[in-house]
Amino acid sequence: MTNVSIITIGDELLIGQVIDSNSAWMAQELNKAGFRVKRRVAVGDVWEDIWKALDEESSMADVILITGGLGPTADDITKPLLCQYFGGKLVQDEAVLQNVTFLFEKIFKREVTPRNIKQAEVPDVCTVLQNKRGTAPGMLFHKEGKIFVSMPGVPHEMQGLMTEEVIPLIQKQFNPIHITHRTLLTFGIGESMLADLIQDFEEALPSNIKLAYLPNFGMVRLRLTASGNDQGAIDNLINQQFVELQQLVKEFLVTNEDDPMEKVLGKLLLQKNKTVATAESCTGGYIAHLLTSIAGSSAFYNGSIISYANKVKTDMLGVTENMLTNHGAVSEEVVVQMVKGVLQHIPTNYAIAVSGIMGPDGGTEDKPVGTVWIAVGNTQKQLTKKIHLRFNRQRNIHLTAVNALNMMRIFVLENE
Repeated sequence: MTNVSIITIGDELLIGQVIDSNSAWMAQELNKAGFRVKRRVAVGDVWEDIWKALDEESSMADVILITGGLGPTADDITKPLLCQYFGGKLVQDEAVLQNVTFLFEKIFKREVTPRNIKQAEVPDVCTVLQNKRGTAPGMLFHKEGKIFVSMPGVPHEMQGLMTEEVIPLIQKQFNPIHITHRTLLTFGIGESMLADLIQDFEEALPSNIKLAYLPNFGMVRLRLTASGNDQGAIDNLINQQFVELQQLVKEFLVTNEDDPMEKVLGKLLLQKNKTVATAESCTGGYIAHLLTSIAGSSAFYNGSIISYANKVKTDMLGVTENMLTNHGAVSEEVVVQMVKGVLQHIPTNYAIAVSGIMGPDGGTEDKPVGTVWIAVGNTQKQLTKKIHLRFNRQRNIHLTAVNALNMMRIFVLENE
């Protein structure tokens, strides 16, 4: 199997100022193409650290992919370092210069400066990979039978080079194996209990199939992974095992695809030709955000009323002052009325309502931080649920949203 290492460069990655999304995206695409990512390493803008990373990763991997440090400023040291590492000298590449000039003069409508022109300098020992989305080119090197590719750290530029240049190139040079995954999503059972439930299945898996547990926000994804050279045999084997796994967890099964809860609900609503709207208090529109993050959501999502303040609940959703006084904003009575209210104002088949205390302050002895009421329903019927969360504000918001979406999913299935 061809092993790949990814090196991401930049102080901003190490101090958490920028999240490393590049290596995650690269790993996903490489896996689809049949390559195993052996290691992912982040280093700062330090000459010695980058040099050491190149030495270490090339001792373990066949392909070393590098992102970052190719900008026109003084802190971008990757290009001169690579020039020295591979024993070359910087020269101006005419095709890169033309690309830089075109982008600045025709696209950006700006004068090309000497600093911009330096982007066209590349080591004379590399093969230039044209960056159609930016000014910094990709650079391909060979050393001791290993391939090194340096790409800009700007995500959409790196993605263009990976898709159009790098992956086709290494697929041609190496013989990638077939890697396949089957993933399902469970809800309502913890990781340890799930492991106990499928222990015998896991122990009996063929040696070339691996099972992974991926817990997140009250859900657990189970992923089967198989690899080999015979694609047909691998796919048949993993499909058989996946059918058995679904049967074992059917009580908790949400979907047999690698989809988040919002996409699962969206697909279901599309299938039923139904729509949903939301009335959100404690989540402040986060449920709407999740739903609208799905492409084509306008076909199943109609809108939201963000009733964060009690006055909005009374003025827009029909929650009465007596209801708030007698039961409080975080109550079953209020979320039921919120569902009814949003159904009156937004033309939709179903509605979700949430009201709770996300923290870190605002809790009482009767309703501590993490108390949440959820209601889902239509004009004929509403279901409610009270949950108690114990995490920080951000996680409480997300868990509330996931629970609400799952309740809506079940309601749609049971009330067609």
